[in-house]
Amino acid sequence: MSSASRSLARLAALALAALAAAPLAASAQPKAARGKTEVTWYGHAAFVVTTPGGTVLAIDPWLSNPKAPEPGLAGKLPKVDYILVSHGHFDHVGDAIAIAKRTGAKLITNFDLGSSLVAAGYPKDQAGMDTLGNMGGTIQAGDAAVTMVTAVHSSGFTDEKGTGHPGGNPMGFVIQVKGGPTIYHTGDTDLTQDMKQLPERFGRVDVMLTCIGGHFTMDPKAAAIAVGYVHPRTVVPMHFGTFPAIAGTPDELRAALKGKAEVRVLEPGKPVGF
Repeated sequence: MSSASRSLARLAALALAALAAAPLAASAQPKAARGKTEVTWYGHAAFVVTTPGGTVLAIDPWLSNPKAPEPGLAGKLPKVDYILVSHGHFDHVGDAIAIAKRTGAKLITNFDLGSSLVAAGYPKDQAGMDTLGNMGGTIQAGDAAVTMVTAVHSSGFTDEKGTGHPGGNPMGFVIQVKGGPTIYHTGDTDLTQDMKQLPERFGRVDVMLTCIGGHFTMDPKAAAIAVGYVHPRTVVPMHFGTFPAIAGTPDELRAALKGKAEVRVLEPGKPVGF
């Protein structure tokens, strides 16, 4: 056999080996990495979004809330790349610092709250100018673009030592996944006219994660009006039933919507593909 023939034979063998290995590599990937974006609700306003490219974003990670599916979740998430915190209250800052220390996750929030979280123990090198911003700012987070948008609420938190910290302006997040859905997490907010601008700015919102509990945020009737502003494909209620004061229910949201949008109630800890 000539040297040229031997080279061709080696190339053919390598190609066959690659084809044989391809199904194994694909089966080893998580479901989200094969084209779906997974959204997992952990109760209250806490979500984990896993993109098709494998980027993991934890939003308002109070994973020890009363609706959490199991205890100790902050120490069990295998991977978190970015932590998004909408505002400075304990039930949204949650376990962000502990998760960041364990996973190396970068912080996406407003600059003032970011500085306060660093003062409270969030690793400084994971909360820099590349991921801190303010309303209107867009942060590239792996294969997702995260834009900070307006929310009407308050902000500020007390750390484990009892020290109070300012939280800057509250916000929501619009997450545009490359090759995947556009997800809008309202944060804690009342109904605002700003919501009308989201479809014009970002195109069709596929999934709207909306607070409905009332008392501290909009109630189901106001949330239904917000859905009418945003026109999402799917509405996922959040921030309800954790405490007696936030008594709004998904059934009340459905009644207020009168069939104008799909309401999908997620089961805490169970991932759903979009």
